[in-house]
Amino acid sequence: MSHLAIALISDVFFQPDGADRLRLRLREARAAGAELVVLPELPLNAWSPATPHVRESDAEPPGGPRAQTLSHAARDAGVAVLGGVIERDPGTGRRRNTALLVDGRGDIVASYRKLHLPDEDGFHETNHYEPGDLPPEVIRTFAMPLGIQICSDTNRPLGTYCLAALGAEAILIPRATESATFDRWRLVFQANALVSSSYVVSVNRPAAEQGVPLGGPSIVVSPNGDVLHETTSTVAVVTLDHEVVAAARRKYPGYLPWRFDLFGQS
Repeated sequence: MSHLAIALISDVFFQPDGADRLRLRLREARAAGAELVVLPELPLNAWSPATPHVRESDAEPPGGPRAQTLSHAARDAGVAVLGGVIERDPGTGRRRNTALLVDGRGDIVASYRKLHLPDEDGFHETNHYEPGDLPPEVIRTFAMPLGIQICSDTNRPLGTYCLAALGAEAILIPRATESATFDRWRLVFQANALVSSSYVVSVNRPAAEQGVPLGGPSIVVSPNGDVLHETTSTVAVVTLDHEVVAAARRKYPGYLPWRFDLFGQS
């Protein structure tokens, strides 16, 4: 029977002591039994989309200082971690909101570029980076196959459904959302978990930044659409179970076929 213990860490690490604090948080999660830690969206950056103004220092090339901080902290704690950076392509200069999945040895084992970018007060993301240009892929490095989405991607859930159809059993979703909108997000997470027969795990930035009222719970939803864990705690550990996914996919709506062959023609 396959299980995966995941820590939800609702904290950010862009302050001068951020690297040290990140190591401490990851060690705390590892001591609590976590095999994989999920951080919020862009956890090593201040929330730069709060304004349209773009700073060169917010982005970095592949393997840049924030990515190295993530890798060093994961290796130090001996635990895998999902974080992210604004990654700048050295050739084209294009910037993208890029999730990085690092294993307990500090090696990047997967990445994913956010596809759906808001453009409104507090979330001027189209100013700061471009949409991703690749579909999500299933990650088979852990005890359960995983997929990654980032924040608003869950509100255009085709990626979630594609990941489930390809075998992903849990969808990990770092995010940065306002506390006042959480009821809407919860509804979407529950619907996506139920329809995809997958766990949905989402970790939020913890508090307001630069006048943007960020905050609200992190959440884990079961493949049956039930909320397993909803918390504003900084660190929480939840264990996912392959058999729960398998059971959900044997019953309605989990057993329905995915007709991407047909819809892809339209």
